[in-house]
Amino acid sequence: MRIATWNVNGIRARQAQVLELVERERPDVLCLQELKARSDQVPEALCNLGGYWCYWHGAGPYSGVGLHLSKERFPDAPVFRHPHFDHETRIVEATCGDLVFASVYVPNGGKDYPAKLAFLAELEAYAALQQAEDRRFVVCGDMNIARTERDVHPKERKPNAIGQLPEERAQLERIIGHGLVDVGRMLAPDADDLFTWWAPWRNLRQRNIGWRLDYVLTSEAVARRARVSSVLREFGTSDHGVVLVDFD
Repeated sequence: MRIATWNVNGIRARQAQVLELVERERPDVLCLQELKARSDQVPEALCNLGGYWCYWHGAGPYSGVGLHLSKERFPDAPVFRHPHFDHETRIVEATCGDLVFASVYVPNGGKDYPAKLAFLAELEAYAALQQAEDRRFVVCGDMNIARTERDVHPKERKPNAIGQLPEERAQLERIIGHGLVDVGRMLAPDADDLFTWWAPWRNLRQRNIGWRLDYVLTSEAVARRARVSSVLREFGTSDHGVVLVDFD
């Protein structure tokens, strides 16, 4: 099984690139964030993606998430829903038997930091519920937090910057602590270059001077099957890279 997650930074601007990604990588699960479009504004060519159960969840010029599952891998239609704490179209889940997938876009926090912390606290409770119900759980997306100092290039480390604050990192650890595994870090425990977001200036992307903000977090039973994780830094024109994880 292949899972892909990507903050597209505008689905209408990146529609051709999403189609290229699907054609080239054929993910079984595709999680998208920051659609910046209402569901009825998603380009027609993307609406069904040819061979996918598709769910688009957007409300305006920012935020928005998508979650798409391969019909070949999941022949029975998944059940899509939104946890009760969804606001600003930031999370959608799909249930397939005892598997639960979620695509999530955590608020940046720059305009309303308390709202970000509140969302993260609800996300922790949500993760705890999945663990309590013994679900195989996969949550993917833009968490807008660099988990540790290693997840920020030395030139970008700013102790007072939102996304690097100790209380944010502590909250992310509490979320992961509910039976989840950071698959990218598990597969590359010593890597110092796993960045997924780059500020759009000074050729930072080309120089790989960035932050790791995008994650594939899974329950331990799923993580044990993970084999390869990669970041497609050179793909597309979003300020985020695609994160791919392959599982047995």
